[in-house]
Amino acid sequence: MYLPPQFEEVREREILKIIENFPLAVIVCDNDGDLIANHIPLFRHNQNSYLGHIAKANQLHNIFPNGVDALAIFSSENSYVSPNWYPTKAETHRHVPTWNYQVVHMKGRLSFDYSNKSKLRVVGSLTKLYERLHFGDEGWKMSDAPKDFMGQMLDSIVAFQFDVESVIAKSKLSQNRELKDFNSVKRNMQAQSKKHLFDAMGGIEKEL
Repeated sequence: MYLPPQFEEVREREILKIIENFPLAVIVCDNDGDLIANHIPLFRHNQNSYLGHIAKANQLHNIFPNGVDALAIFSSENSYVSPNWYPTKAETHRHVPTWNYQVVHMKGRLSFDYSNKSKLRVVGSLTKLYERLHFGDEGWKMSDAPKDFMGQMLDSIVAFQFDVESVIAKSKLSQNRELKDFNSVKRNMQAQSKKHLFDAMGGIEKEL
C-alpha cells in the first residue's frame, strides 16, 4: 500500500475501531500466481488473531488444506473531496479533487478448523457482538433457531483462525491541508452523513 508518512495510522484504538465498525474484510490469497479474494467478516479473538468462517462449498479450504498466507483488507467509509470545499481555493485556485478514506491491511496466516466447537465459537461470538451492537438486548440469539436447523447450518461451514503477523493502516483525512480547509472538509463529511469519517476527522483535529 502506498503510504505517505502524514497518512500513516498508528493509533491502535483507531485501527481497532475501523475493524469493528467495518468487519467485512477482503481476504486475498495467492495460489501459484492466481489471486483468490473472498469477502468475509472477521472479529478479534485476541491481540494477534481473528476468527471467521466460510461456506464449506467455498473451495478455499480445499485448495489450502494446511493453511495459507493471506492479506486481510478492511475499508472504512470513503468520500470524494471537491476543491470547492477548500476556502483557500479562492486565494490560489491551485487545488484538485481527491478522495478520503481509512483502510487497514493485515498480513497473516489462515488455518482452517472443522470442529463443531470452533464453528460454534465463531458463529456465536460474531452473532453476539454484532446483534448486541445493532440491537442491544433485543438482538437475535442462536438459541432462537431450532437446534436441528442450527446443526445443519454449522455443518455447511468451516471455521478458521487468522494469525496476524503485521499490520499497516492509513487514514487519509485531509490532515495535510491547512486547518481551515481541513475543517471545511470535516463539515462537508457531516453534511453528507459520513458519520465515521466525520468522527475520525474529529480525532485528528485534536492533534493538528
